[in-house]
Amino acid sequence: MKNVLPRKQAPQLRVQTTKGVEWNLEDEKPENFTMVVFYRGIHCPVCKKYLTELNSKIDEFKERGIDVICISANTEELAKKTVASWDVDQLNIGYGLLTEDARKWDLYISEGINDKEPEAFFEPGLFLIKPDNSVYAASIQSMPFARPEFDAVLKAVDFVLDKNYPPRGEA
Repeated sequence: MKNVLPRKQAPQLRVQTTKGVEWNLEDEKPENFTMVVFYRGIHCPVCKKYLTELNSKIDEFKERGIDVICISANTEELAKKTVASWDVDQLNIGYGLLTEDARKWDLYISEGINDKEPEAFFEPGLFLIKPDNSVYAASIQSMPFARPEFDAVLKAVDFVLDKNYPPRGEA
């Protein structure tokens, strides 16, 4: 049974951020959407490329009334190292999401396969959450590859906002 369905309330989501504040999805009041990007962690070179690209496009998301947070299971130390060593200075980076909370978002959980990976971590997911905290769209990956491209997400948001397109996939 899926936990995350369009038009239904998003699961609770509360994390600490590298900016030193607690971020709570329920407190978010974006103009159009909150985009939640779950990423594997600092060990993942695909995540580095993905978040670096998002960092370069963050103003385009803000122009469309979209607030963005990127969340991993990394510790505070690793999350701060991510900000210091990746080009992600414009992103809000949350950390410390527990496996049981990742499961509430229907994220896939992987076990580390080498000494560079944590013992357990979640695979990527991207969610658009409406201001009323209901799920609009979800993209959940079981591998680090084939994530939604941010240019495609921006184009889709433009269409959705222009056509007042409803959430799909709730049946």
